[in-house]
Amino acid sequence: MSIIGQPPPRHPSLPPLPVSAERVDRPLAAFAHDYPHGLSTGEHSHLRAQLLYATAGVMRISAAGALHVVPPGRALWVPAGLLHAVTMQGCVAMRALFLRADAVGAFPAGVAVLAVSALLRELVLAACDDPLEWDLAGRGGHLAALILDEISRAPALPLGVPQPRDPRLRRLAEAFRADLGSHRSLEDWAPEVGASPRTLTRRFRAETGLGFAVWRQQTRLAEAAALLAQGMTPARAAAAVGYASASAFGAAWRAAFGSTPAGRAATAQPVRAPVRVDML
Repeated sequence: MSIIGQPPPRHPSLPPLPVSAERVDRPLAAFAHDYPHGLSTGEHSHLRAQLLYATAGVMRISAAGALHVVPPGRALWVPAGLLHAVTMQGCVAMRALFLRADAVGAFPAGVAVLAVSALLRELVLAACDDPLEWDLAGRGGHLAALILDEISRAPALPLGVPQPRDPRLRRLAEAFRADLGSHRSLEDWAPEVGASPRTLTRRFRAETGLGFAVWRQQTRLAEAAALLAQGMTPARAAAAVGYASASAFGAAWRAAFGSTPAGRAATAQPVRAPVRVDML
């Protein structure tokens, strides 16, 4: 097997790797492993681009200044060399891909949450069943070609929420995520975080590119996606993230994703039995 380059160190919380899927001499390599609730990788990067996908559980991925909530049915495209950190919410059944530079083509230049079609899901699972050194002229080569085509067609979704860097704004953001039903304005938050409403407004837009009300809605919808993926009903998810009614939640969801939250909840997929390679 040809080994290309040297990977960066793995986080100590992760198990050692017998074979690295990001070093195998193939344009695409799949890996599969189940991770326990609460495991966090710490910040790290990889030599190759990744499509991070899971058939069960929710991945909370910090990358490129944003928090990306990635439930089943979605995947996160992570360019090569980009620092990111993954925290598992629930038991996560990871089924993901490494892609060599010559296979990436016109894929997104930055981080992107992608919708995973039923076909792409099955192709990823099939690739996980193949050896890392699959036959370039055989079944593995055909799977890889279809996978690359499906990734290129996958629509991007607004499940990445920019995160502020200012310590005062970070305290505000963390407090809001702990109480998604809060309707406090920046004027209400100002005394608690130690800055004037005007300063908070200016800094929030400068660091996230969003006004606070828009950021708050994006955060609620991203968290609702995680709740729906865990089996919560749309009505309960709406209440949990602070919407006054299921209809208001449904309207916001349709505006963001072009579908209904009920339809999203109905697309949950059964989990296949765990397979080999424990790579993240």
